Amino acid sequence: MPTTMKTLLKIDEPQLLFNHGQRADDPRDGLTLFGPLDADKVHGIRYGVIGTSQGIQRFKGWLERMQRPVYPGASPAARPVFPGFEAVFGIPWHLTANLVLTVDASDLHNAVVVAEKHQRVYGAVNLFSEQMIASSQREETNIDFWIVVLPDEVYRYCRPLSTVSKEIRVAPASNMTRSEARRLRRSPSLFEEDNEATEPFNFAAQFRTQLKARLLPHKIATQIVRESTIAPTEVLDEGGKPLRDLSAVVSDIAWNLASTAFYKSGGRPWKLADIRPGVCYVGLVFKKDDRGEDERFACCAAQMFLDSGDGIVFKGAVGPWYSPKTRDYHLSTEAAKDLISLSVTEYRRLTGSSPSELFIHGKIRFSEDEWRGFTAAVPSETTLVGVRIRRTAGLRLYRPGKLPVLRGLAHVVNEREGYLWTQGYIPRLKTYPGRGVPKPLHIDVCRGDAPIETVLRDVLALTKLNYNACIYADGEPVTLVFADAVGEILTAGPHDSAPPLPFKYYI
Repeated sequence: MPTTMKTLLKIDEPQLLFNHGQRADDPRDGLTLFGPLDADKVHGIRYGVIGTSQGIQRFKGWLERMQRPVYPGASPAARPVFPGFEAVFGIPWHLTANLVLTVDASDLHNAVVVAEKHQRVYGAVNLFSEQMIASSQREETNIDFWIVVLPDEVYRYCRPLSTVSKEIRVAPASNMTRSEARRLRRSPSLFEEDNEATEPFNFAAQFRTQLKARLLPHKIATQIVRESTIAPTEVLDEGGKPLRDLSAVVSDIAWNLASTAFYKSGGRPWKLADIRPGVCYVGLVFKKDDRGEDERFACCAAQMFLDSGDGIVFKGAVGPWYSPKTRDYHLSTEAAKDLISLSVTEYRRLTGSSPSELFIHGKIRFSEDEWRGFTAAVPSETTLVGVRIRRTAGLRLYRPGKLPVLRGLAHVVNEREGYLWTQGYIPRLKTYPGRGVPKPLHIDVCRGDAPIETVLRDVLALTKLNYNACIYADGEPVTLVFADAVGEILTAGPHDSAPPLPFKYYI
């Protein structure tokens, strides 16, 4: 329909497609009633488990619980019952893993109390990564992903701002500092042991991102879980109380672990029901590379999502894309062309043809140089559209009574600009699963041409493709919701030529 200036409209909730061609709004409804979309593609969960002996036993106990219904601790409308893994997915997830690797608990504790943070995190990651990499090179048993069970002290001490108290910290094996490591990278020492001591400083001091970054070259997928997530009543604080009270979200945890396990085993739990054939969405990811000395240097990557629901991540060149003055990221023409060329080439490989529509999503407007490169990368038969998407507090809407505005409400400003409430009251759930007054996304068709209503509908639909969380919807489209996480993994280590990999290796 023609666009009306400054018009409010309600976009219908996007539907999802499940087994037997059946549709539902809520992924949990669809999985419960009809089963996953790729029900015939996955015949069982082939997985490995790595953790301490206690952590492995705790995961086995949680997996045993997931064989039966897991009831919500709050409103059933907001958190539906998890019926049990095989009841939902129609395949077994056996209690005995295909591979089990044990990390010595005392070795792990000694690693996570090292005073220097880079050596602390690097040493902790080593205890997991080296075993998994060695196993992948020698084992005949094929697995699709690893469950990495972490004691909560790893979470406590292996994040960028973590510190270890004087009472328990131990001296690092090396006296190397970050500044000294940088100097040696520029001018290596004649003594090889000095150069080797710089290795922990090549990686980000965060366990999760470093582990995934170090496993990328080996194509090892992981699902990281804290022991307090799967055994909240057993992991206690110093006062003897549960470290985390998760009683209200136990069914949520079951849904999330189950859907991501199915996805990382090679199957799609669902896909969008009414997506246009041949459409492709690319989200641009920028992340400053803090390991270098030039603050302008950043990594750029593209997250591509096909109409089939599949996702691929492409790493572009690291370069001076960040401007400290404007606090914006922009690619050169050549870098922009190379990155989108990778996306188009991979799309052709997967589908046999070029995309008919390619939407590039970003958080800032694209420069002339970037757009020139994007345009040069796509064939003439592909319609190219650039869309800026930002969360904004500049516009708020209220409705009479106590309930917030509906999810899916849109305010069309003109033919190129609109506001979209991806968060709000959801009639199916009989609640607003958020806090405060819902903030809309400000959506701007800043390059190319596409009807604003089409763009708004697409963005709302893309909030329902997060296979890592089996929830009704996210607040942002999948092209952007994982942007920071992907960027952190790509800059967490020195991988200058990371190959295009499915999205499952990053989440």
